[in-house]
Amino acid sequence: MTRLVESAAEHPNTRSRFSVDPAVIDPVRDALNAALRGKADVIELVLAAVLARGHLLIEDLPGLGKTTLAKALARSLGGSFARIQCTPDLLPGDVTGFRVFDQNTREFTFLPGPVFADVLLADEINRATPRTQSALLEAMAERQVTIDTQTHVLSDTFFVIATQNPVDQHGTYPLPEAQLDRFAMKLRIGYPGRSSERAMLEAATRDPNPHQTASSTPALTPGHLRALQDHVASIPVGPAVLDYLLDLAHATRSHRQVLLGLSPRGLLTWQRLAQARAFLQGRGFVTPDDVQDVAIPTLEVRLGIEPDAAPRVLDEILHSVPVPVRPTAPP
Repeated sequence: MTRLVESAAEHPNTRSRFSVDPAVIDPVRDALNAALRGKADVIELVLAAVLARGHLLIEDLPGLGKTTLAKALARSLGGSFARIQCTPDLLPGDVTGFRVFDQNTREFTFLPGPVFADVLLADEINRATPRTQSALLEAMAERQVTIDTQTHVLSDTFFVIATQNPVDQHGTYPLPEAQLDRFAMKLRIGYPGRSSERAMLEAATRDPNPHQTASSTPALTPGHLRALQDHVASIPVGPAVLDYLLDLAHATRSHRQVLLGLSPRGLLTWQRLAQARAFLQGRGFVTPDDVQDVAIPTLEVRLGIEPDAAPRVLDEILHSVPVPVRPTAPP
């Protein structure tokens, strides 16, 4: 049976009913898989981050589909898309917006920046100065920005995809730990398989301008996405799984090669991502498998592990805690 929840629509006095059956996410999944061929596992993690109200950091080489993924996501969710090309001369006002004096009205007018989009791509974020990077902090954490003591609220579904190039680090500014903890997870897209690249080449001969001919009909609306996010946050997490998450968090704080143990905010993010994973799997409760499926990208972005040692250290942490065998379904 299709489940329904009530969620506020665009007008505060209007109530609409939205389906929260997991099948409603299938059109979004299909659209993203069509845009980014051969990366179904990456798509599932992207969807989990969106449903968990998180943000994504993608660390990978140029040309692997980061911008294509962000645009396809904004199209599917029915939201607006904006892109920031981060450079050392980018100013905080270029991100958040600024006030200008209107000669006609003799008043200051606020011009909103790209953070007022629903999906924001911050390309090569580590090339922006720390001052400009910090301009994203309040927006990512609170979904609002403050300009000249005035607070401006962002979209409820505001979602950031930031990218970094792991090879060319000359003239970059590493993200501070406080900002890294604002991201739900760190992903790598990687090269597609041979069959996927072949399909991409064949599609390019049939449709030279895929972005112009892509369907403009969104699979969801912002209101529907908010209803799904609220539903995901309410998915039950049993006592055994809660203890499992807590034991894993403490294991990160005691490992000798982890510089920064998992924070309470990071633990909450991990739980929310596990709930989103359960939803995407069509379950109404969280299992240890859901916790493990999102563990690596969730922990890697925030534990301060040396890159070369990260795979081994994270594997040690996950294997140091016994997996609960008690029933995890709600009564």
